[in-house]
Amino acid sequence: MSPETYAHVSNLLIPTATVIYAMAMVAHAMEWALGRAAVAMPAVVKQEVLVGAAVTSGASGASGASVADAADVPAKPASTDRLDAASRIGLLLTSLAFVLHFVGVLTRGLAAGRVPWGNMYEFSITASLAVAIVYLIFVQRYKLQWLGLGVTLVIAAVLGIATLLLYTPAGPLVPALHSYWLVIHVSAAAISGGAFTVGGLTSVLYLIKARAERRVLAGGIMSASLRRLPSAEAMDGTAYKVLAFAFPLWTFGVLVAGPIWAYYAWGRAWGWDPKEVWSLVTWVVYAAYLHARATAGWRGRRAATIAIVGWFVFIFNFVGVNLLVSGLHSYAGV
Repeated sequence: MSPETYAHVSNLLIPTATVIYAMAMVAHAMEWALGRAAVAMPAVVKQEVLVGAAVTSGASGASGASVADAADVPAKPASTDRLDAASRIGLLLTSLAFVLHFVGVLTRGLAAGRVPWGNMYEFSITASLAVAIVYLIFVQRYKLQWLGLGVTLVIAAVLGIATLLLYTPAGPLVPALHSYWLVIHVSAAAISGGAFTVGGLTSVLYLIKARAERRVLAGGIMSASLRRLPSAEAMDGTAYKVLAFAFPLWTFGVLVAGPIWAYYAWGRAWGWDPKEVWSLVTWVVYAAYLHARATAGWRGRRAATIAIVGWFVFIFNFVGVNLLVSGLHSYAGV
């Protein structure tokens, strides 16, 4: 096929994948909604049983024991079939969207005749693909399908913005990007960014689950959707594993390969360019996260807070610096 045909295919597949990711997001949102409804139903049933029993007791002159007996009547537990179905549909749609997304990125590269991350549009569709890859790999290994709502929301949002606001026709690279270091540097940044996103979303859910667990200890109840999540302690450990994987990749790809490439492209390894500064800030935050866990024994809420801060710093480095700040790394193409 000609480059124009590849470009046309890519331009069809990326928006299609965006729509399917959005459908997966809706399925996962229904899963959470059904879970919240499941915890409310038994309480309503119990209240109705109590009221009905009290009326019957008053009419027949029976003793108050009948009301107590009625209160012990077990409400029918809410079925989890619909929750499971929504979860499976969400994961299936995510997998389908991933295939279309992958082919869309591939055909974009074939249309441009190079790796497809030479401008902001291309990096957006590639980085969001990395998020999907990390998520689907960890779904198989650590059963992370409970992260589906956040992941599909992020990917659909990134692809939607890329398609509507950042699109740039496939074309040649600017001279400074003509290097094999482009493959090493940007691919490492994209994969580690995908892991940062998964780790950040896991940390957000950790805070939600930990709060729910404290509420249960105080005599409260937990929704079915939150009960389906792993324990807060398990999610804390998962976030640590994901971020421990991403940190050395970010270190090598961004703070080692990046300066080497900068030396050959611009004649200096480090120049305090805004992108370089925020890449270093991102590294410092995640280094603090790992250091605090290893030496100070930080677990739980404090560690999760640092992980979430690191994720927002990465997002600003990924979006804000490219769109709002000018510098040698300004290849947004918009």
